[in-house]
Amino acid sequence: MSVRVRYAPSPTGHLHIGGARTALFNYLLAKKMGGTYILRIEDTDQARNVEQAEEKFLENFRWLGLLWDEGPGVGGEYGPYSCMERLDIYQNYVDQLLAEGKAYSCYCTEEELEKEREALLTKGQMPRYMGRCRHLTEEQKAAFEAEGRKKTVRFRVPEGKIIRFTDHVRGEMQFESDGIGDFVIVKSDGIPTYNFAVTIDDHLMKITHVIRGEEHLSNTPRQILIYQAFGWEIPEFAHVSLILNQDGKKLSKRDESIVQFIEQYRQLGYLPEALINFLALLGWSPGGEQEIFSLEELVEAFSLDRVSKSGAIFDTEKLAWMNGYYIKQADLERIVELAIPHLQRAGQIGESFDREWVTKLVSLYKEQMSYVAELPELAKQFFEEQVVYEGEAAAVLKEEQVPVVVAAFLEKAKQLPDWNADSIKAALKEVQTETGYKGRALFMTIRVAATGQTHGPDLNQSLELLGRERVVSRLQNVLVQA
Repeated sequence: MSVRVRYAPSPTGHLHIGGARTALFNYLLAKKMGGTYILRIEDTDQARNVEQAEEKFLENFRWLGLLWDEGPGVGGEYGPYSCMERLDIYQNYVDQLLAEGKAYSCYCTEEELEKEREALLTKGQMPRYMGRCRHLTEEQKAAFEAEGRKKTVRFRVPEGKIIRFTDHVRGEMQFESDGIGDFVIVKSDGIPTYNFAVTIDDHLMKITHVIRGEEHLSNTPRQILIYQAFGWEIPEFAHVSLILNQDGKKLSKRDESIVQFIEQYRQLGYLPEALINFLALLGWSPGGEQEIFSLEELVEAFSLDRVSKSGAIFDTEKLAWMNGYYIKQADLERIVELAIPHLQRAGQIGESFDREWVTKLVSLYKEQMSYVAELPELAKQFFEEQVVYEGEAAAVLKEEQVPVVVAAFLEKAKQLPDWNADSIKAALKEVQTETGYKGRALFMTIRVAATGQTHGPDLNQSLELLGRERVVSRLQNVLVQA
């Protein structure tokens, strides 16, 4: 059997980290099994669809490297790959169910349904449709039509049936059909519901494995009933755990402690390979101690039997560490390209700038960054006209060696024929010899005087990038205040 999997997002907003992880698990299984990975757009919820959301989804999937074998922009023999382009296909199957008595028209109003729901809740029962339109006569239907009532189509759920399936993550599952109630498969606007459309599409596209979030677990018995109504083979299911916040609670889209959308990570200067690596380890364990995986290594190691049924904690510190690792490994020019827009937005460089200088700046902080958007704050010392000496830095400038060390280096700085890291290093060595101060007393004094910071990247390279004029000015100000 050739494995065929799909990820089917609704274009109702941005690509969420949970959706990206589900897409990744589908991709990994397809590639591991030599199968096909399909991207399909579930756009039946017209009221919630967001303009250009589909384009953004596709763009972010490409950025992550999760390239689909069939779907929008790629095509394939089972298209079209968005629900709203498949309405005629669905209608044929709706007509079949109606003709076979496995579905029926429902004329219940929203008010009637709400009243029924409240009555069941009052009795302590799960809300479900109680079948009031199940046995309408043609005369009753005609009367409702004459009233101008809008109709839906409901699936006739068999009574007294146990729906069983084996879930690759959760094991043996079973649901009672009597607790489901006849559910809507076509809304009053004539558009199929998610449960109906997804089942038809999965069958026609020959999907063998449905891998999705556990929030879809309650949809599964409904979809199995539709498969059974048509006499179709049922795919294998795997419902992956929820992503939890650091308190172990279900991640809410209003939870501001975690960045939740792929687009935001792109804007912050995270690398796609870091996100892929991190998301793969959310709820899946490769076994062993290895934590850094390329996409190819993930494909090789992935299996559904190592996907955990317990919730996956989203560890922001681990993601920052992992992204920092990938930044360190990345080509310098790639990080420079990512850094330029951040420096420009911060007003630190303009449209035209010295690329060599910026490249040196990025190189200086490449080992330190967790994500590229940190650079403007990390490097602010290079763009401030006046340095403010506060806290530990102010305390350093009160030490006895400061006037001597600063004055000596100031003279060297003015006289250096070339202003570069090597000549600065040599000048500092001369100051050490002349003044007798070394180590912290020498280097921290100069660092604080020139940058206002007690710690930072390589001192010689920092002074080179600050430029002779700015360094001299800051050293002179320190001497005036000493």
